[in-house]
Amino acid sequence: MRTKNIIEAAVAIIVCEAAGIAGSFFTAPSIPTWYADLIKGPLNPPSWIFAPVWTTLYALMGIAAYLVWKQGMHRRDVQIALVLFGVQLVLNMLWSYIFFGLRAPGLACVEVVLLWITIAATLWAFAKISKPAAWLLVPYIAWVSFAAYLNYTLWILNS
Repeated sequence: MRTKNIIEAAVAIIVCEAAGIAGSFFTAPSIPTWYADLIKGPLNPPSWIFAPVWTTLYALMGIAAYLVWKQGMHRRDVQIALVLFGVQLVLNMLWSYIFFGLRAPGLACVEVVLLWITIAATLWAFAKISKPAAWLLVPYIAWVSFAAYLNYTLWILNS
């Protein structure tokens, strides 16, 4: 792999990890306080599992974005795919703000549906450009599906 490619891949991963770090500014303070006091469903994993899962997912997202990016920013389909990717990344951060920052699980349920739809659109757009990039997003959409279930369960149990 050429140095330029390594740098571009690193940039893509760092951007995604930075989105996770941005979201953690709202998440981290609420976990030992507000979140700890919520009634949780039977499938709710322990809090410590979320950080390694999200760190891994952000890395996979970054690699996926890089695989699409390297196909050429001059291509309209690459531009559209990466705009969709950027939108879902912003929605990802926004979910953390709504759920943990605003402490609004009901509103977060609505937002996570929009996030899921945007991830699905991104996955579809990536698949047209790079099958490996699309496959790298499968764990992400699976986890967000599970997160949507957790979000809904927390909202219902704590309403």
